[in-house]
Amino acid sequence: MWAICVKYVGYSCLNIMNEKFLKPYDPKETEERIYKLWEESGFFNPDNLPGDRKETYTIVIPPPNITGNLHMGHALNNTTQDILIRWKRMQGYKTLWLPGTDHAGIATQNVVEKQLKKEGLSRHDLGREKFIAKVWEWKEKYGDIILKQLRKLGCSCDWSRTRFTMDEGYAKAVETAFKHYYDKGWIYQGDRVVNWCPRCQTSLSDLELEYEEASGKLWFIKYPLKNGNGYITVATTRPETMLGDAAVAVNPKDERYNKLVGQTVILPIINREIPIIADRLIEMEFGTGVVKVTPGHDLADFEISERHKLPVYKIIDKYGKMTAEAGKDYENLKALEVRERVIAKLEELGLMEKTEDYQVNLAKCYRCDSVIEPQVSKQWFLKMDKLAKLAKNAVKKGKIKFHPKKWGKVYLTWLENIRDWCISRQLWWGHKIPLEGVSDVLDTWFSSALWPFAVLGWPEKTKDLKEFYPTQTLSTARDIINLWVTRMIFSAAEFIKERPFSEVLIHPTVLNKEGKRMSKSLGTGTDPLDLIEKYGADATRFGIIYQMMGNQDLKFSEEPLMAGKKFMNKLWNMARFIMTKTEDKIFELGIERLKIKDLKSNELMGKLDNIIKVVNKNLDNYEFGQALHLIYDFAWHDFADKYIEYSKDKADGEINETISYVYLTILKLLHPFTPFITEEIWGLINKERRLLIIEKWPK
Repeated sequence: MWAICVKYVGYSCLNIMNEKFLKPYDPKETEERIYKLWEESGFFNPDNLPGDRKETYTIVIPPPNITGNLHMGHALNNTTQDILIRWKRMQGYKTLWLPGTDHAGIATQNVVEKQLKKEGLSRHDLGREKFIAKVWEWKEKYGDIILKQLRKLGCSCDWSRTRFTMDEGYAKAVETAFKHYYDKGWIYQGDRVVNWCPRCQTSLSDLELEYEEASGKLWFIKYPLKNGNGYITVATTRPETMLGDAAVAVNPKDERYNKLVGQTVILPIINREIPIIADRLIEMEFGTGVVKVTPGHDLADFEISERHKLPVYKIIDKYGKMTAEAGKDYENLKALEVRERVIAKLEELGLMEKTEDYQVNLAKCYRCDSVIEPQVSKQWFLKMDKLAKLAKNAVKKGKIKFHPKKWGKVYLTWLENIRDWCISRQLWWGHKIPLEGVSDVLDTWFSSALWPFAVLGWPEKTKDLKEFYPTQTLSTARDIINLWVTRMIFSAAEFIKERPFSEVLIHPTVLNKEGKRMSKSLGTGTDPLDLIEKYGADATRFGIIYQMMGNQDLKFSEEPLMAGKKFMNKLWNMARFIMTKTEDKIFELGIERLKIKDLKSNELMGKLDNIIKVVNKNLDNYEFGQALHLIYDFAWHDFADKYIEYSKDKADGEINETISYVYLTILKLLHPFTPFITEEIWGLINKERRLLIIEKWPK
């Protein structure tokens, strides 16, 4: 029968094979339909999975901001999580991948304020209550866009459990955590230098800044010694802040200046007497090795001032303008304006020694791009000494492991030098600090620090919390290890007395071909949705993971996506051929592994056994690219190029059994990586219409 079909109509014998295989594979026609099939099956929800699944495997998604759109980092990270979940689901685990979004205080408030500005309004025109109502309106309309985009990528999250950090239940968790810390005396209010955004009018943590390299100057200024014996030269990139100097400082090991420590200089322009001090923070290699200490406008200088009991002068206000403490000639002027005046005055006084070109790293607000103005501000802080110990112990004792290992060292180093956490933000959108008369909100990271257990119902003792906590794998980016990972670990240790996850996977950073960070605004980004439209979700997933070979930077190229698209077509054509050869019995022939006598068949089966072992080992070690390379090479070269060619002129029953079994196993192995096409083919070749998503993983 097969020979007749081949002779007259190639592989298009309608009475043997499903009519769909007569057409080329079309991801656009397939993917939306298959995703709907999965959702209707209910198998994303662990409670609906078949069989007696006693062991759980849980991942909580790093919650994207409600202002966000899918970018390449999201595509890579969520594909790796989906691979793990689909693999574990097929292995028989009760799998939960719990999705959700973060309220993103600063980002969301900025978006809504920009909308209001187009209408000629500000949040102050509306008042707090009406403004918050506007933000909720915006959230309902746009806040779930990124979750819909994750569906297009094929993410098999349990959408029925979707959480939001401003949900009523989640708000209760945040309030409970705050009260716990406050009652222990770990939360306090104090005046400290913070990173202040003059545009957003709020404090930011060091980790919420973005740095931009810019051409600047290094000014060398003479500070006269009070005793009249000359001067000491100070190097600075911000001469305007000298108006708030409380001292000049050198390193205690710097022999050039040992005799000067303890003497007094006259601060130029202001004519204030200030001391020469020695402090370990001073870099001997910077400038002359002598720096000015401006405690009111530099965090390091503020720390020095506390050690040496120096006064703090606040010369720049929250809008970036000079205050009365800067002197009447400069009051109410912008800081950059004052810079020019100060330089001119120093030159007039003969105190400007020289100027050099200098590259400066400008700290900018990560949301509005304004230059940060460090200044003293009254904020709420969480004491970190005891919490840092909890976080260190979890990793030092091996309860939590980092992959790659080096990120565990980075994590511990940061904890050794940790400062108290500034948890207050001067925003309207967010969790209000639950104290009478306080209008600040909590830092967004305060609420997301509770994510792994708050999403499961804490502080209530819920069924989900009991069954699915602790989670197993957290996959995230290296730039939020300290912002988020650390805080989840110490929060879990404090509130649950249990680790939040057992392993932390730090995925590669996706760069463009030139090795630069991707940025849509700078034109260096790639939109994964465009790639899905062009190649299909499977080929996009394939192309991203194929390039993920263990390096911490991934220079993204579209070529592996093109290869992925060709491979999807190859899988489709394999099915077409095998169905014709086996007279539409591929599924029943390949469902069990039989003893094979044919030498070539045995050789192929031996290779397949080894592939299964190594792929499992790769996935255990988060070596996704290595696993995909193995499956791809086996499927294309060992199976298609060699064995299928070998089988073409043979009508042997053993050959048909082997070809069927191996192909079905390849579909299973590929399913976590390319779920749509494998599910489509699986459904077309089995009359029982069993779903591949819950089939047993090969052994």
